[in-house]
Amino acid sequence: MIAREEIRNVLDHPVYDGEGHKIGDAKHVFFDDVTGRPEWVTVRTGLFGSSESFVPIRDASMVEDHIEVPYAKDRIKGAPNVDVDSGGHLSESEEHRLYDYYGIDWDSVLEDDTPGRSGFAAGTGTAAAPGTAAGMRPGEADADYLGGRAGGDAVRPSDDAMTRSEEEMHVGVERRESGRARLRKYVVTEEVEQTVPVRREEVRIEREPITEANRDAALSGPEISEAEHEVVLHEERPVVETETVPVERVRMTADERTEEETVRGQVRKERIETEGLETEGYDEDRPDRP
Repeated sequence: MIAREEIRNVLDHPVYDGEGHKIGDAKHVFFDDVTGRPEWVTVRTGLFGSSESFVPIRDASMVEDHIEVPYAKDRIKGAPNVDVDSGGHLSESEEHRLYDYYGIDWDSVLEDDTPGRSGFAAGTGTAAAPGTAAGMRPGEADADYLGGRAGGDAVRPSDDAMTRSEEEMHVGVERRESGRARLRKYVVTEEVEQTVPVRREEVRIEREPITEANRDAALSGPEISEAEHEVVLHEERPVVETETVPVERVRMTADERTEEETVRGQVRKERIETEGLETEGYDEDRPDRP
């Protein structure tokens, strides 16, 4: 369990589950009405910390600059949604429902608390404001805490001033997968035509008269006989061969493009009104006016 002295180091610090996964940041700590011990811590979860989940702090521990709780991240994010009233106080039924969700026996919770606490809900208390030790104002003694008795009344400020707060919207971005593209190579067959010249031999009859130049060759054979003479003819035919050659390289690259998107949300602001004054009311947007 985290001691009271460590509460200053709890708020607005990261909360991790038992497997080292970050759940969110601690926002509030709830105290027991009777013992004053820390009982619950709320953790901002969801996109931009839009949700707040209750986690038992009894088995939590402070490790360096963060808190570790023995519950899985998904289990904490699925915790029952508890609507805490304006006084920042958990009812007995709400706390009972939370203990049941985390599998903590209600009777064991009562046994761990101060004897004779009959009539008080175990762990009901007032939430501490974010950014300070639970229930303590900056510079205030540790003995002054919220929730010293049933009902958890808050310590009143020592001066006459009233603090006005308002929420600010912080917008961030998250990177997620929007689609996938891939290169795929496949084979197609195309008809290709190409004209090439081919040669072939044809028989042509040439006749020449007997002259003095060829008379001896003409009379070299028998005077009267039969004879045959064969001539071999040739021709060319197209021969097709294919050869694989590289023609280009193709790759995919992702180009990043920046676009403007408008995000709308709701923020809460505190307003201060005056009563019983003759002058006009205080305008927080124009603090220079009376």
